[in-house]
Amino acid sequence: GRDSLAPEDVQRWLGAVRAAAPGVPVGVTTGAWAEPDVSRRLEAIGGWTELPDYASVNWHEDGADDVAVALGRRGIGVEAGIWDAAGLEAWRVSPVRGDCLRVLVELPAEAADVVRSHAEGLIAHVAREEPDLPILLHGEELSTWPALDLAAEFGLDTRIGLEDTLLLPDGSEAPSNAALVRAARARLPRP
Repeated sequence: GRDSLAPEDVQRWLGAVRAAAPGVPVGVTTGAWAEPDVSRRLEAIGGWTELPDYASVNWHEDGADDVAVALGRRGIGVEAGIWDAAGLEAWRVSPVRGDCLRVLVELPAEAADVVRSHAEGLIAHVAREEPDLPILLHGEELSTWPALDLAAEFGLDTRIGLEDTLLLPDGSEAPSNAALVRAARARLPRP
């Protein structure tokens, strides 16, 4: 029930996802909540035998540059996770900033009336620093649905899942991850 960077866990998880969804790029977290000690996080990444296609690196966490370099050396793409000004600044001055495959602008659980200004500020700064990097906008808990709507409005990638929220747009509990995906698809414009 907990996130893990342990090689055997990553191998088992990646194998299961790839068997269920062949050909779909699969990513993992490198979040400090999974392993707070940077040296142990790097050791775990170095021990992975099954490699994800990409991994998210939260730039507000200690060791972000080192984690990104370790992933790059293994041929694993890096998603830069940015959710506040401190993380944005750390990413902005990072020597590996331009090596990222995309930026996750992640909005914490915040009221809907501040989601737009927070998102617009982070997006503008990211676009100024790396105008060609794709941006994926998503929120957590209270900001999930407003962020998804903004991503659609701005033409950005987005995501939805039980990691982000347990609630459907009407405030009722989501019975499954699939229910969240269906609700999100209903809010997004058709291609």
